[in-house]
Amino acid sequence: MQFASFIGLDWGIVFQIVNTIIMYLILKKLLFKPVTKFMQDRQERIAKSFEEAENAVKEGEKLREEYEAKISASKEEGQEIIKEASRKAEMRAEEIVRKAQEEANRLMDKAHTEIEREKQKVMNELKDEISSVAILAASKIIESDIDKVKHEKLIGDFIKEVGEARWQS
Repeated sequence: MQFASFIGLDWGIVFQIVNTIIMYLILKKLLFKPVTKFMQDRQERIAKSFEEAENAVKEGEKLREEYEAKISASKEEGQEIIKEASRKAEMRAEEIVRKAQEEANRLMDKAHTEIEREKQKVMNELKDEISSVAILAASKIIESDIDKVKHEKLIGDFIKEVGEARWQS
């Protein structure tokens, strides 16, 4: 029985083993399961939070891309508006220049017509003046005796008067 004494079974140890098993089962039922459930719930909430954060980041990226596209479209639209305004301004400027040129041409034509009219008026006045001078000269010739000296003097006076009338106008 030496062998039995080496393996000897002490009832205190058996009670302690049974006590430990019972304590393990009680702790498993009362502590391990709730703690494991709490840890699992917490892990699920953290995973859900990470998933929501990823979704928020993806949504943010999507919104950012949309805003960038809108900004790009707005820039292009602004450039088109500026081009259109520039084109309209150029057309308006060309029209203003064309109208000013037409007005200048019209004024030049009017001035030329007025100059021609004045020239004709002066010529008519000059002809009237020359006629008057010729009539006056003829009447002086007829009134006086014709001698050579008087005749040359009258012709010189006539030429002088006609020359003065021509240079005055």
